[in-house]
Amino acid sequence: MTKSHLADLDRRHLIHPVTNFRAHEHKGVTILQSGEGSWLEDINGNRLLDAFAGLWCVNVGYGQQSIVQAAMEQMQRLPYATGYFSFGSEPAIQLAARLVELSPASLQRVYFSLGGSDAIDAAIRYITHYYNTLGQPQRKHFIALERGYHGSTAMGSGLTGLPAFHYNFDVPRENQHHIPCPYPYRSPVGEDPAAIIAESVRQLRAKVNALGVENVAAFFCEPIMGSGGVIVPPAGWLRAMQDTCRELGILMLVDEVITGFGRTGPLFACAEEGVEPDMMTVAKGLTSGYAPMGALLISEEIYATIADGPGGDRLVGHGQTYSAHPVSAAVGLEVLRLYLEGGLLAQGQAIAPYFQEHLQRMLQHPLVGDARSRGLLGALELVADKRSRAPFDPALKLSERLSRIAYDNGIIFRAFGDNILGFAPALCFTESEFDFLFERLTRSLDALLEEADVIRAVA
Repeated sequence: MTKSHLADLDRRHLIHPVTNFRAHEHKGVTILQSGEGSWLEDINGNRLLDAFAGLWCVNVGYGQQSIVQAAMEQMQRLPYATGYFSFGSEPAIQLAARLVELSPASLQRVYFSLGGSDAIDAAIRYITHYYNTLGQPQRKHFIALERGYHGSTAMGSGLTGLPAFHYNFDVPRENQHHIPCPYPYRSPVGEDPAAIIAESVRQLRAKVNALGVENVAAFFCEPIMGSGGVIVPPAGWLRAMQDTCRELGILMLVDEVITGFGRTGPLFACAEEGVEPDMMTVAKGLTSGYAPMGALLISEEIYATIADGPGGDRLVGHGQTYSAHPVSAAVGLEVLRLYLEGGLLAQGQAIAPYFQEHLQRMLQHPLVGDARSRGLLGALELVADKRSRAPFDPALKLSERLSRIAYDNGIIFRAFGDNILGFAPALCFTESEFDFLFERLTRSLDALLEEADVIRAVA
């Protein structure tokens, strides 16, 4: 099939996630053909360094043959096993046990989903069931962060704190609320870590008090707000939020869909601060994008309350056909082996300082106002005026323009609509690949700065 025919079929039939329908039709699809390590090749033969690991997910890099082998062997042995009717499969059981072993001690039970969005949806349902079982049905209010991301399901999208996921979808719902995120570069209380943490605690307390603590079910947050622009809170923030949730008597869910599996250094970001949440969601790095899978981990207390409370003899009516899929689970087990026994987790930790040094050096560029990172998760924020931190006029569409320039220069990263550049390189990235990335990034920013309307906009 010719490239033009494929592009035409895409334009006429395939709906892409989070896109402007007509704009995509006009632009046309970019068809990726193959991948190896941290590199991709498109259908036109262009070789591209992927500094975003697909969509924050291909942590082990492309072309890991041991993962392909694990998937193939499982497909030959048992390609599908339902989790309904008390059936199961060996890889799913092993993966659940391995996740519990590696996760915070508070988390003892695992529900497998197809990805992060439906893991959040499962969390909302189980939390609702939990409080109804406890005889506290009024606890229906959920609190999350502005700029946070918790998926795009009918329920989860309301907890996501990004307007694009709300427009014309009738969310957030009346029981879904947001407080400001801890954004050091643009914090109204300044950049002092203690002040930022104190303000987040104050905002959470104020929201809970306004709603009535007896009406609040849970607080959802990411350790780092990924899709909101890689907003990195000060060290100690996550622990302070957990302590506040416990003091208030509300549940805390930590969303590690982006930050999990070595992305920020440890296997899970919350481990850095000794946080033990009531629930945790994971996906993306769980299978490194080689197969669809997510997971919701919950505490024994929540599980036992649902299992042993009034109505415990009834079915818990939540599930999916492909939950605990054996092929995805086999992939997940091999990916975990590569992280731990295969040395990729340690490799990512060792290379992270080199990545961070490159990011900090980018502050010398006239367009870069802020550089922030943790582990192999980072961002650069472009500003029109470094002194005032004034952003660029959205009408300039700098993100779109820079993405095109960068692609022509052989690199891929995430250019958010508010002119934040996101980076999530695979754990197998090398020093030479980082050198290439930042040389080409500088070249791309320089080219953008040469355009007349950008020159006029820069203070």
